Amino acid sequence: MLVIACGMLAREILAIKTRLGLGHLELTCLPAELHYYPDRIPAALDKAIVEAKAAGYGSIFVGYGDCGTGGGLDRVCDRHGVARIDGPHCFAFYQGNAAFARIADEDMTAFYMTDFLCRHFDAFFMKPLGLDRHPELAQDYFGNYEKLVYLAQTDDRDLDKVAEDAAGMLGLAYERRFTGYGELETAMRQTVSD
Repeated sequence: MLVIACGMLAREILAIKTRLGLGHLELTCLPAELHYYPDRIPAALDKAIVEAKAAGYGSIFVGYGDCGTGGGLDRVCDRHGVARIDGPHCFAFYQGNAAFARIADEDMTAFYMTDFLCRHFDAFFMKPLGLDRHPELAQDYFGNYEKLVYLAQTDDRDLDKVAEDAAGMLGLAYERRFTGYGELETAMRQTVSD
């Protein structure tokens, strides 16, 4: 079985693989940077599925939320007869899609971070947005947010500190929610048992 996933989920999928003893599961990831260009994700996924099928993989699972593709990923998955995890993005499936739907209005002004985004805060936010050189731009980029919500997959004090410091730098209230792997683990377990 091959999981084709967002690069932002690689560490988490490998941890789930180990925890569930899924030695037969292989992982390939599309670059996390595709999130800057969600319109490019469906074509990249299509190519990865074609290559995987050509390499002989009979069972493929897609570890991606819709991630701003406007249904583009679902059309690719449908065309190839492969399943993907339910949900609009990892922020939803980490919390549980139903739970996310219940709090969506309350979290309308929340800036979410995950373990991945904490590990790569400088590379994904500080440098590309120029905040490392012009911290005064934080208000321009994040001024409509009221809180930073760290959706923690693990208990890691260093990552907590990154999220807390980011909230402080951005002038946002801080909230930590431990989610674990949420529905990502459930979906992988279900896919393997099907």
